Amino acid sequence: MPLSEHEQRLLEEMEKQLHADPQFADSLRQAESAGRYSTRNIAIGLLIAVAGLAVVLVGISLSSMAVIGIAVGVIGFFLMCFGVYLALSKRGSAGGDSLGSGGAAAAPPKRSSYLQRLEAEWDERRRGENN
Repeated sequence: MPLSEHEQRLLEEMEKQLHADPQFADSLRQAESAGRYSTRNIAIGLLIAVAGLAVVLVGISLSSMAVIGIAVGVIGFFLMCFGVYLALSKRGSAGGDSLGSGGAAAAPPKRSSYLQRLEAEWDERRRGENN
């Protein structure tokens, strides 16, 4: 079902207003990039995990020296776990830091006058339909 001329004008006006609000666009970009996996983290994490696997194999081969072999194997296991964690960690919103900044959570954004104006227009339309 095609949009009426009035609906098309409203849609174009809303697009212009959304493009004019840089804070809203930035918040959308941050939300979009915060949930993605970092290719760099995946590559480095996999390399660390493979190195950890190699260390575990070295630990197994050193099993004739019981204490050293077990210690090397445990270190390799932790390297593998850290590599997998790094590979699967999502990119942070501040420049791709996978381990997080450790800071406090950001405050929720304030409602802009644009959203308030849209709500008022919506309420006016709803009142007009009911009468």
